[in-house]
This record gives sequence, structure tokens and C-alpha cells, in this order.
Amino acid sequence: MPALRLWLVSQAGYWAIRILGRSLRWEVEGWDNHRSISAEGKRLIYTFWHGSIFMATYFWRNRGIVVMTSQNRDGEYIARVIRRFGYGAARGSSSRGGRRALVEMMRELEAERDVAFTIDGPRGPRYVAKPGAVWIAARTGSAILPFHISAERRWELRSWDRFQIPKPFSRARVLIAPPISVPAAASEAEIEAAQARLQRVLDDMRERGDGHWRARAR
Repeated sequence: MPALRLWLVSQAGYWAIRILGRSLRWEVEGWDNHRSISAEGKRLIYTFWHGSIFMATYFWRNRGIVVMTSQNRDGEYIARVIRRFGYGAARGSSSRGGRRALVEMMRELEAERDVAFTIDGPRGPRYVAKPGAVWIAARTGSAILPFHISAERRWELRSWDRFQIPKPFSRARVLIAPPISVPAAASEAEIEAAQARLQRVLDDMRERGDGHWRARAR
């Protein structure tokens, strides 16, 4: 039964993302920030809030991005779904297998593959950025690319991350921030400053993304 449940939930997740994702009307702000890093030949460390996994999975699909997913049951569901959208999965989290997963993601970057973090996962606190992305950036020279996706109309689950599912044919706004670089020989103070900057940028994009739809509704 557990194996069947895993298969059924994974199938449902895949088809829900595929069908709803295709129905959305996407608006993107900040594509130049993404292109600028690609033009420099640097690898990317995508960072975003856990509650946006549904929309992010569809938007960034088929790019070979490796995503850190937790080792618990929820992480297994997520890993099975995202692999069907062309992602890789590094299994681990800040609570279990974290160091091993971070090392694996460093290897992926060295192999010329981008990686991604649900930066407040796997269990929160919600909207509090954890240090994994900055730690890896300082050791690999890769650029951190924060982004946020906000749907005009959506359902929010009663989970710790207020997991968001867009309603069919909604507009979805994608905000891509300027990349954050961390010096290879960064001091502790520089790493803390980069972490604080990442937190501010993610908070600002969330406020602007959700605020955009609130203003339009008035």
C-alpha cells in the first residue's frame, strides 16, 4: 500500500502541475538578471520559498536543475514529481543529511549543472532563509539567483509553508532578482552580509509580487 500511495500521489502531483501550469498566463520581470549570469558562464544557485514549489516546478522545467529535497516522505513525493519535469534531486535537508546533500550540490555545480534551494525548507520557519545557498556560493563561485512567483488567484493549503496552488487560467508573476555573488575567500562578516541581503531580496520580491495583485484588485 505505501508504494501504491507514493505512485498515486506522485502521478496526481505531476498531472496537476502540468495541466494547471499550461493554463497560466505568465508575466516575467527580471529576465535580464538571468541572462547576465548565463552570459558570464557562471552556474546558478536558484533560491525561492518552499510554498512556491508548484509554480516554480513548471516555470523552470527541462533545464536540468538539481533541487535539494528532504529525505522524508514529502521529499520523496517531490523528488518523483520534479524528475518528470527534467530536474535532478539531491536528497537531504538542513535537518537530515544536510552536509552530504550540500556536497552533492557542489559536485553538480562543478559538473556544470545549476542547482536550486527551497530556501526555508523543509519545515521552516516560513520565509526565513537558511544558509546553504550562501555557503555553496562562497565555495564554488556560483551566483545566487533569488526569484519569487506569485499567482493572481490561488489556493493556499494549511501547511507550515502555506503551499500555493494557482487556480486555472490565473496570471502568474515571476520576479527574478539581480544575482548575489559571494567572494571565494569571504570572511564570516561577508558571508553574514550576503545572507542578510538574500533574506531582504526574497522578502522584497514576495511583498512586491503579492502586492502587485492586491493593487490590481482595488
